Amino acid sequence: MHAIAPTRTEARLAGQATGAMFFFVFGGVWLEGWAHQSGAGAPVFVVIAALALALLAVAWRRFRRYAPALAREADTPERRRAKRVFNMVNAGQWIVIFILMQVLNNLGKGAWIIPMAMAVIGLHFLPLAHVFKNPPHYVTGAAMVAFAALYPLLASGGPTAPVGFLGAGLILWLSAAWALRA
Repeated sequence: MHAIAPTRTEARLAGQATGAMFFFVFGGVWLEGWAHQSGAGAPVFVVIAALALALLAVAWRRFRRYAPALAREADTPERRRAKRVFNMVNAGQWIVIFILMQVLNNLGKGAWIIPMAMAVIGLHFLPLAHVFKNPPHYVTGAAMVAFAALYPLLASGGPTAPVGFLGAGLILWLSAAWALRA
């Protein structure tokens, strides 16, 4: 018996699993922020961490299954460009968040840091959707931006309401689950 040659689809599945791993981790961080802000006890922190680890393990298994196909595509010009854009977009995202955080603090508007960060994170998905040819990233980005714009207006705590953390975490976890769907 010989191994079946890996396909472009398998490489894409490995890439989606990689994204899902990041989404599960960062979604877990947002959810832990929600648990902290809402005053949840230690059991809630443990449940969130356990779920994040379990979901991460599912994504890791998917990645390992399709990693050989991804490795065979590792050095194409398209992949090198995608990696370069990914690095630039992520660095730019953190720089913009840092600068806007300073501006908001200096204007006495520090309460708006969380929705601002959420919106910038959402916006960073838009160029990544294009470069990775992954339309669901458009949905994730739009959901993050829309939620960042709306929850401060609708939540009783305004921009400091714990629901901001909850929404961001759930958006990321749902996006990760979507990436791993059968």
